[in-house]
Amino acid sequence: MAQSVQADRKVLRVLSGEALSPPPAWMMRQAGRYLPEYRETRAEAGSFLDLCYSPDFAVEVTLQPIRRFGFEASILFSDILVVPHALGQDVRFVEGEGPRLDPMHGRAEFERLRRADDPAIFTHLEPVFETVRRLRADLPPETTLLGFCGAPWTVASYMIGGRGTPDLAPARALAEGDTALVDALIDRLVTVQTAYLVRQLRAGADAVQIFESHAGSLPKAVPLASDTVEPVGDVSESALPETRAIDALSRWSFRPIARMIAGIRAEVPGAKIIVFARGSGLDGHARVVPETGADAVGVDWAVDLAALRARVPASTVTQGNVHPDTLIEGGPALDAAVDAVLAATRGLPHIFNLGHGITPQTPVAHVEQMLARLRRR
Repeated sequence: MAQSVQADRKVLRVLSGEALSPPPAWMMRQAGRYLPEYRETRAEAGSFLDLCYSPDFAVEVTLQPIRRFGFEASILFSDILVVPHALGQDVRFVEGEGPRLDPMHGRAEFERLRRADDPAIFTHLEPVFETVRRLRADLPPETTLLGFCGAPWTVASYMIGGRGTPDLAPARALAEGDTALVDALIDRLVTVQTAYLVRQLRAGADAVQIFESHAGSLPKAVPLASDTVEPVGDVSESALPETRAIDALSRWSFRPIARMIAGIRAEVPGAKIIVFARGSGLDGHARVVPETGADAVGVDWAVDLAALRARVPASTVTQGNVHPDTLIEGGPALDAAVDAVLAATRGLPHIFNLGHGITPQTPVAHVEQMLARLRRR
């Protein structure tokens, strides 16, 4: 975990509980198709996975929004689906349609995946770690470098369904029909992704974010398929944060994430971790930090940020939550949205961001407008 005592990495300061004015900013998907320079690099790279696995290209697109906007944080350019790819599942990206995987219909497909201790997994992912190493060397010293991965449930839902679906029906059906199988898949993802984030931190990431993009589409809170859950390293269930009665959000999302966070900190003490549980609602967002042990909660655009801040302790670090559509609209609506975030978080530890990823049709000028409004003196 790369932290220079000379560098003033403002995002790290906020993740340690400090309130800054104005708050530091970055955007989810800030390296993306809304930037003309990204589109040029993407065309040169060939396939999307070639872009992810080529350190030369991945470093370049990661740096592009830093050069243009001076964000206080830079997030590694990659994708949550490089992990199932490393596990041996076929992953491809279809232009105009998004990711496609060979669906995991049952036990036969699961048994074909690499075991969690297979060294080929991290050999496959070595280009990602090389990208992190180069980024830390190339970024301005004051810029916080973020690594990331998907949460176990979100990644499992893609592996089972073969693609993103509006209600995740294939994944939810399998979880309720063959709970032991889905528990085994999630256990494997917990183990592999814990090690994946540890390696990102050791390669130079200052902090990491876990994306639970599908927290709003969960199976029923069926009992654990077995009385014991495989520990991550030396971390057992008894070492996790206290939680209330197990509901679907705890069962499928927060408990696996908590196991990951405990496992990461067993290897990298003091690691800073953000959890973004999109679709979990006001109640779910309020539970993220106490139930997972995260340092910060990413707030999606559907949550009233002021209401959330009123629900959680003043020491809670939040991140978000301008609606991406408001960024597309620009003008007075965008200024009002920026002002609303600042009003809700004044004097409190907060990282400015969107409530989901920036979309390809967003005008660059509107990002400039948003940052000018945020940073005005």
